[in-house]
Amino acid sequence: MYFSDKTRKASLRLTEEWEKDVQTSLKDNPEQKTRFSTVSDMEIKRLYTPEDIHGINFEKDVGVPGKFPYLRGNQATGYRGRYWTFRMFSGMGSAQDTNRRWHMLLREGQTGLSTAFDFPTLMGYDSDSPKALGEVGKCGVAIDTLEDFLALVEGIPLDEVTTSMTINPPATVLWAMYCAAAQIKGVPLAKIGGTIQNDMLKEFIAQKTFMCPPEPSVKLISDTVEFGAEHVPRWNTISISGYHIREAGSTAVQELAFTLRDGIEYVEDVIRRKKLPVDDFAARLSFFFNSHIDFFEEICKMRAARRMWAKIMRNRFGAKNPRSLWLRFHTQTAGCSLTAQQPYNNVVRTTIEALAAILGGTQSLHTNSLDEVLCLPSEHAVEIALRTQQILAEETGVANTIDPLAGSYFIESLTNEMEEKAWEYIEKIDAMGGMVAAIEKGFPQMEIADAAYKFQHQLEAGEKIMVGVNKYVTDNQHTIPLVEIEERIGEEQIKRLKDIRRKRDSRAVKKSLDDIRNTCKKGDNVMPYCIEAVRNLATLQEICDVYREVYGEYKDPGLF
Repeated sequence: MYFSDKTRKASLRLTEEWEKDVQTSLKDNPEQKTRFSTVSDMEIKRLYTPEDIHGINFEKDVGVPGKFPYLRGNQATGYRGRYWTFRMFSGMGSAQDTNRRWHMLLREGQTGLSTAFDFPTLMGYDSDSPKALGEVGKCGVAIDTLEDFLALVEGIPLDEVTTSMTINPPATVLWAMYCAAAQIKGVPLAKIGGTIQNDMLKEFIAQKTFMCPPEPSVKLISDTVEFGAEHVPRWNTISISGYHIREAGSTAVQELAFTLRDGIEYVEDVIRRKKLPVDDFAARLSFFFNSHIDFFEEICKMRAARRMWAKIMRNRFGAKNPRSLWLRFHTQTAGCSLTAQQPYNNVVRTTIEALAAILGGTQSLHTNSLDEVLCLPSEHAVEIALRTQQILAEETGVANTIDPLAGSYFIESLTNEMEEKAWEYIEKIDAMGGMVAAIEKGFPQMEIADAAYKFQHQLEAGEKIMVGVNKYVTDNQHTIPLVEIEERIGEEQIKRLKDIRRKRDSRAVKKSLDDIRNTCKKGDNVMPYCIEAVRNLATLQEICDVYREVYGEYKDPGLF
């Protein structure tokens, strides 16, 4: 930002005088650490002054909300126009169980839905698969067929409430079920809104739910982008996700860089494979970030992400539509920051992380429940987590003005530093030939592993603190009720699945699966055929088995 020579000279003089005072003070009162750094280990100076942001151009680098470079937000009025979407992540047991939780959350003031699926569903297996044994409904909702999905959305106005689905390898199938459910309920596809996570690159990097190799996995994602652009214009067909990269142990800069480079890879693939102009689809790309415990680092990461994506879309891809330049993102507070020890402390952690996400300008927010490190969230815990967002929105005044930390010497300096370091990563990946090539070389995986190892070493050495874990440890046991999914849930789910297989038209199912198989071999868009297949009650695994047959199965080279 511009400062006159007179102002700069005064600042330098005052800082020099202050430094002398500091050195005198340190003789009697040494600082608590020899080195201060963020949770990602970015070194933090003792004091930030106008010198730290000298050279920043307000119009070009900071600007105003709703204008390029969108550092301060996409919307001209910020949260004064409307709050972020309160979108609590929920899924458990059967479709009916999750539907009850959804209705409870909507009654309590939630404004968007978000779905957690169980491991068999996430991996593209039916509940009666031997690979699903003991996992049905345990970590999310079990969905095998369209009938399950119709039970999941029972009583939900699909043209009024947006729904996010955290699903990756079988994303085409689950989205097909959502589309089919809307059609059956008489809701046109043009009126449904929501998000499928559908981000396989971060799966290969971090979360590790696999089905097919990278190249065909990205092809299926491009199919959804193309189908959405033509038929489901209010749907975000990818949620490009840094969340799981961070949960795997990355730094904030790595989360920022790898997430945006994944986004670049998807845009390039759609343009190359589908021949779509960037402005035909870019406005429906969304992002998903982690809000970790280091308050200022997270705010700066989100601000930098918006500015970087605007530059990427305008300069790299030539986007003209202002909405194509918007980085719209959902945020979840950090699961990896929660502790099983002294679990009520997690309410405090979640509140701080949620506040960082809000000051960072998130469009949508999930706040973790205090018991999530131990079990699926109880109704009581999830209500506290939702109330945390509502208190922040309604009581604290944080929504009264837009990007209130802008202009802070520290915030602007750290935002710039994070952006610079993220560009360095992006340039390295470009030089490798792109993100798929970098994944095949193991580059992002090793960078994250090294960062996770370094943090764990700092934790064990006491250089980083987790209250109740390596400091302020007590013998007091805080017992909280644990939510457990009964085995009968899985048994009942399998029985329903077998009943559906008996009653459906097997010939129609076979034809639908053959159509998907032929479409995959030809390289055409699978989405219309997936919708037809689920309407004929083909199961999740039956469709995914066709993908595995045609494209092959991916095995993590790090494990085999």
